[in-house]
Amino acid sequence: MTNITYRFATEQDLDLLAQWNHQLIQDEGQRNRLSLEQLRNRMQKWIRGEYRAVLFESNQIPVSYALYREDPDEIHFIQLFVDRNRRRQGIGHYCVDILRLELWPSDKRLIVEALVKNESTIQFWCSIGFSAYRLTLEIMPEITNIKDANVEKILNRSH
Repeated sequence: MTNITYRFATEQDLDLLAQWNHQLIQDEGQRNRLSLEQLRNRMQKWIRGEYRAVLFESNQIPVSYALYREDPDEIHFIQLFVDRNRRRQGIGHYCVDILRLELWPSDKRLIVEALVKNESTIQFWCSIGFSAYRLTLEIMPEITNIKDANVEKILNRSH
């Protein structure tokens, strides 16, 4: 694994980052339906702003990327993606080690979010030391509308 190098991504990497971000969205089962162009534009806005994208390469071939935002007290790890053909080879672990040892201050709390239904991702993050802290629960608008319709029916019956 010592042949993996890293560099900060530039605007020349945006097409690749958008493609990989699209694959990540598919792999995680997210509801995000942004097009490749929209993902590219979003990534461009992010890396021009407060986010940093790190591209990891093996023998000068991109194999992974990480996206994060550093805040005063914590680092919010937004995305980690390993090329689908290179998974299960320890690259993800190695990339996180590089980030923690070479790029990120050791005195900051690290935060990562994962979809509850994405068990393999949760297992990965736990295997490198993350532990559960918060769970976000939601009610989707469609369900709210159904509930509102049921409440309206009940209210109309009582009149």
